[in-house]
Amino acid sequence: MILPGGTAVEQLEQAVLAEESGWDGVFVWEAAYGVDAWGLLSAIAARTTRVSLGTALTPLPWRRPWKVASQVVTLDQISGGRAVLMVGLGALSTDLPETGEEHDLRTRAAMMDEGIDLARELWNGGQHFHGDHYTYDVDRSDLAEVGVPVQRPIPIWVVGLWPRPKSMRRVLRCDGVMPQYDGDESPATMREMCDWLTARGVCDGFDVVAEGETPPDDHSAGAAKVAPWADAGATWWLETRWEMPHHSPERMREVRERLAAGPPRVE
Repeated sequence: MILPGGTAVEQLEQAVLAEESGWDGVFVWEAAYGVDAWGLLSAIAARTTRVSLGTALTPLPWRRPWKVASQVVTLDQISGGRAVLMVGLGALSTDLPETGEEHDLRTRAAMMDEGIDLARELWNGGQHFHGDHYTYDVDRSDLAEVGVPVQRPIPIWVVGLWPRPKSMRRVLRCDGVMPQYDGDESPATMREMCDWLTARGVCDGFDVVAEGETPPDDHSAGAAKVAPWADAGATWWLETRWEMPHHSPERMREVRERLAAGPPRVE
């Protein structure tokens, strides 16, 4: 489930409830200001033993990639290998803070590609990276020695706009995709995308994400909603509650109820 908001303590308690109730992953929102996603996830890691942990999502072009790589590897170590890095270009909308970051779409795409490469280079023990947007140089092996991830590799999931060629070529370089659709959003469209990925050699370990809401009090209805996406190739269903306000008492109650009821099950 993606935790939509609340204080750090509220979200920590929700994450513990998620693991107790049988969920497989907990993802948190990363905003320009508010509860810090990676500090929260590390606290969750220390209180849980099983659930995968990540953001939904990190706008990589608006972050320093070496800082993100450090945060993710720290989470991976504390959690014993449960970190997931989900990245996107960053949304341009009036309800998000204006912080002077890059707006040009092509520039952000190039920055994200380099950010992915730089993070992987650091996780692999590299000390040097030279790109058009980022430069990283250091001659200290101790930094690489303590920054070794548990997972090899730490999975990177990326937003991919189907069927845009440039976006989908980026997907092929990653370990999973959160699809967006230039057209109809349906299981049939997801199946087309999955067939395209399979034809290009994507292996069985590749993750495909679907998202939406299922009811807490009708498990049959939840399974019926998720099953077509699973049949189309989705490997993860992310339960969401995105309506504003994210942190109201009513929304926090809804999140706790949905978590306590357990995830939708597809036989």
